[in-house]
Amino acid sequence: MASTLSTHEIGSGLPTLIIHGWQMSAKAEAADFEPIFSKTPGLCRIYIDLPGMGSTPANNVKDLDDIYHRVVQFIDSRIGTSKFLLIGSSCGGYLARALAQKYKAQVDGLLLRVPLIEPEDGNRDVDVFKPLVKNEELMENMPAEERDLLGNVLVQTPAYVERLKAKYEEVYVPAEKAADTKVLDPIREDPNRYCLSFDFDTDEKEKFFAPTLVLCGRQDGSVGYRDSLRLLERYPRSTYVVLDRGTHGLPIDENGVFEALVRDWVFRVEEWRGRTER
Repeated sequence: MASTLSTHEIGSGLPTLIIHGWQMSAKAEAADFEPIFSKTPGLCRIYIDLPGMGSTPANNVKDLDDIYHRVVQFIDSRIGTSKFLLIGSSCGGYLARALAQKYKAQVDGLLLRVPLIEPEDGNRDVDVFKPLVKNEELMENMPAEERDLLGNVLVQTPAYVERLKAKYEEVYVPAEKAADTKVLDPIREDPNRYCLSFDFDTDEKEKFFAPTLVLCGRQDGSVGYRDSLRLLERYPRSTYVVLDRGTHGLPIDENGVFEALVRDWVFRVEEWRGRTER
């Protein structure tokens, strides 16, 4: 099994492994995190493309176990026994949680953005979509192709729609076009393949004590937020935030809050590392 993953590395210092969501890419994560990390010294950001996504070929991955083991091989070859930070979004958050348990002695901080908790769609506690700000005239006058692109729009104001459209055009659409759907779609459609075969959540002795940020969207129509509540006991040093106006694509218009939370997490990591390295 090949272990090579396409990467985009920026900066120097503490390795910070950043794992994107399903059918997304390293560039999609960098679009949201680099405006913050470019002003945060001391972190070597390692954005990876998972198999079949971004610039990494699928190489016949069959399920999430295969994808997980490819990342394990990458960590062992690129990071080795060094300390590092883990960031994961959506499905990348699901993988990051498993990796944090495996490399618990090395991971000095964990950030989970809109994390997938229940891989099977039918088991997710998700609210029915309802717009927070409704503007029927705006939506009716929108070109049909834009309505199809954007789907459900939570905040129906011109400014929000423009920001959402820009994120789709600059981030989501290029990532989805690059994804190997012939390999990935059968995995996503099979609950037995779109999950890890091992349980990393049941052993109470396996709590993760490094600083953790769990960032959820109150109006996340994909994974919701209530399933993530169980993580509070798993991560004793966690900050758990549910953002109003937050969708599965956050940040859209909550960039200032998003940046403040990420910066606070970095501060807590630095404090933790200073204490544990004495």
